[in-house]
Amino acid sequence: MKAKKLLATLAVSALLFSGCGLKSGETIIKVNDHKISQGQFDQIFDKQVSNSMFAKMGLNVKEDKNSFLYLMIKGRVVNELVIRTLIDEEIAKRKIEVTNDDVEQAVKEVIDKVGSKEQLDQILKQNGVSANDFRNDLKEEVKMKKLAESLGAGKVTEAEAKSFYDKNLDKFKYPEKVRASHILITANPEEIKEIIVSDEANKGLTDAQIQAKVNEKVNAQKAKAEQLLAQVKQNPTQFAKLAKENSEDTTTAVKGGDLGFFAAQEMVPEFSKAAFSMKPNTISPNLVKSQYGYHIIMVVDRMAAGQDSFEKAKPDIMAYLENQQQLEAIDKLVESLKKNAQIEYVNPEYNPDNINKTIQDEMKKEADKREAATKQPAAKPAETPKK
Repeated sequence: MKAKKLLATLAVSALLFSGCGLKSGETIIKVNDHKISQGQFDQIFDKQVSNSMFAKMGLNVKEDKNSFLYLMIKGRVVNELVIRTLIDEEIAKRKIEVTNDDVEQAVKEVIDKVGSKEQLDQILKQNGVSANDFRNDLKEEVKMKKLAESLGAGKVTEAEAKSFYDKNLDKFKYPEKVRASHILITANPEEIKEIIVSDEANKGLTDAQIQAKVNEKVNAQKAKAEQLLAQVKQNPTQFAKLAKENSEDTTTAVKGGDLGFFAAQEMVPEFSKAAFSMKPNTISPNLVKSQYGYHIIMVVDRMAAGQDSFEKAKPDIMAYLENQQQLEAIDKLVESLKKNAQIEYVNPEYNPDNINKTIQDEMKKEADKREAATKQPAAKPAETPKK
């Protein structure tokens, strides 16, 4: 529970308190000497709703303000706003600052983890995150880390790391792995059909005509993949270049198609079966068809099953334990700050107690409806008319 609570704490960015683009300046909550406005709440609520799985499912959470989903997100946003305000007060009190050099170092660490700046840019693009928002979020993470360090958290000894390793040996075992690169030419019939159907120019087509267009596109993609396979076989040294120019797996294309080392269960069955049947420095003799489309695979290396040594695992263990310590320290700080803070819910609608009561009332109404429905007498069958 603590980790979940802290993750929520860390998730709210500095944009909450910039005052830009707010829909309303009406104060809904006071935390000590600071005010939280309706606009700040709306901004974060809208962001959480638009990024939620409910939005992806096509559900309009904002349609019913008494619905369980609306109230659940509302309570979470209120809690985050209060916590963020308390933490910002504490950061200001401790005179914690984040310099541009701090942010640059944090960006460099992320780039090192993902492989390259190009790879990072691609990941941000795929997730709809601007470079500016990314840097702002990183700045907040660095600020939180500095706050945790000021509380004395994040100092892990090698002995503590070794103890964790010895108690969790199974976590450091790994199965047989293969390192491979691939070129993907997408050919998912369902996705192709959706694109065709959504095109206004195809509105009058029959199902048979739509299917014909789907088949035509799939065949064209297969022909493109076969042409690339022939080029790769002719000159395997050009694999990375061809992957960068042609692969439709944009995440790996920037790295020449490199997937790194992976275990069999990490890939779809068709891909794993082909890759694990190949020797290093070989190209798949035929196209490999999966749900994503057509793959051309080049196996680079193989690794037998084994276990990471403590020395190899130590940096990751220490980083994990430091992070856990920091989360726990901030969690304790937040609990203390909340206990001693003067929090006034100016608009009672945003009082967590009132939100929870409304949730309970709505749940009771639904339960009463279900109970009433079960008590309804079964409809009598219609009598057969007498002749």
